Parts: sequence; C-alpha cells; structure tokens
Amino acid sequence: MNSALFPDLVVNGELVPHTLVAAETQNQQAPKGKPGIAWRKAANAVAIRTLLLQEARTRAVTPEPQEVGPGRFETEEEALIRGLLEEAVEVAAPQAEAIQDEWQKDPTRFRTHPLWEVSHILCICDPRDAEASAKARVRADTILAMVLENPKSFQTLAARESDCGSKSSGGALGQLGPGDTVPEFEAALRTLAEGATTREPVLTRHGYHIIRMDAVAEGQVLPFDAVQEKISDALEKAAWATQARQFVNQLVEAAEIKGADLSPV
Repeated sequence: MNSALFPDLVVNGELVPHTLVAAETQNQQAPKGKPGIAWRKAANAVAIRTLLLQEARTRAVTPEPQEVGPGRFETEEEALIRGLLEEAVEVAAPQAEAIQDEWQKDPTRFRTHPLWEVSHILCICDPRDAEASAKARVRADTILAMVLENPKSFQTLAARESDCGSKSSGGALGQLGPGDTVPEFEAALRTLAEGATTREPVLTRHGYHIIRMDAVAEGQVLPFDAVQEKISDALEKAAWATQARQFVNQLVEAAEIKGADLSPV
C-alpha cells in the first residue's frame, strides 16, 4: 500500500486500523481515479469519530443504544457519541424576541403546501434497461414535439399514447401535493408555471413523462402563531449544530493527530 496516499492514522497515540478508514471511503465523494482524495476525506471523518469516542470513554459515558427505526438500534459507538454530545452540548431554548425576529425576516417563507393539478403522458420503461430506455426516450421526444407544436392535442395524445391508466381521462392525474409523487416528478412540478409543459421528457423509475401543469394553488402564508414552534425548533437545532462544531474543534486543537489534516469544521 502506498504510504504517501494511505498513511497510518494515529489519534492521541491510538493507531486506527486501515480497515476502518477503507470502509469509510465508501461514504466519501472524490474524482474517479483519485483514491487518495477519498482516503484523506475518510481519514478526517474517522479521526473525528475516534476523538469523540476517546472523549466519551474519558468521561465514562455509558452507552445506551436507542431505537432509530423499526427493529434497528444504534451501535454502541453511536450511542457513546450521542451520549457525549448530549452531555457536552447544552443549548437554551430561543427567546421569544429571537423567534419573532426570524419570522419577520421573511414571513412568506412559511406557507401551507402548494397543490398542483397535473396531466402527463407516460412512456413506460425500466431505467435500468438501456435499450428499453433509449426506445422510450425516442418515443417520448416524438410525442413531446407534437404536444409543443399543438398544445391542444395533449389530451388526445395522452388518450392514445400514454402507458398510464390516466390515459382514460386524457392524462389527468388530479390534484397532487408534496410527497404524492416520486422525487423526480415532483422536482419537475416545482419548475412549471400554470399552463406550462416540460420542455424535456422527465425520467423516473416508471419511465419518461411529459408533464403539463394544468393549475397551481400556491400555499397560503401562515400567521406567526402557526409557525412559532417550528421556528423555535429550527433555531434551537441551528444553535446546537454550531456548539457541536465548536466542541469538536476544541477536541481537534487539543489532540495529536497523524495521518489526517483537520481544520476547524
């Protein structure tokens, strides 16, 4: 193994196994063919985790794994780190004035969910099948060209060409809100003005969609009383994250670390 690209990681005299850093590289993004970059990012992440575990054991934190999903529990190390941060990071609830100030910065940020009335034409395919996807894309491009040339033909083309059951209603899907569709479809909806049609077919797990926004009901601005608790929670989480970073930076500054290059986070 190239020791320049993959140096040993030593944190306060503790030699971290190469296998731990290697496993962490899977969670790090790096340019193709640049394994050294992925390794350095992974080494930094593992160094911070090691520092937190060392501090948790120094403070004699007792790991109490919590359920994080149906039948899934934290590992002992995850519980140790959570317990350490709960002990080391204390955040006071935000003051009423701070909550009010945050809301007044832009009250229009706080709205009810929008509603979209949508129609589509689906050219079904499995995106994992390159040949089928290519054929579906050609078909979708052809139909879209006809729609753009004559927008009034959308319902007729949907009834004739769509692979979705909505073809019986001219492609109409009715009213949709956030979370009602797959992410790629919803992302396209958020870019469409009322009456507009996607300029390119949209690929989802179901195939290629030609989407038309028939009507939009924008979410209504909520009064302060309705969002006060939400703003308070957001401010508290932001303050907690800031203090947690400061705590980690203090551990880094006091540590002796080889094989990682940690700057304040």
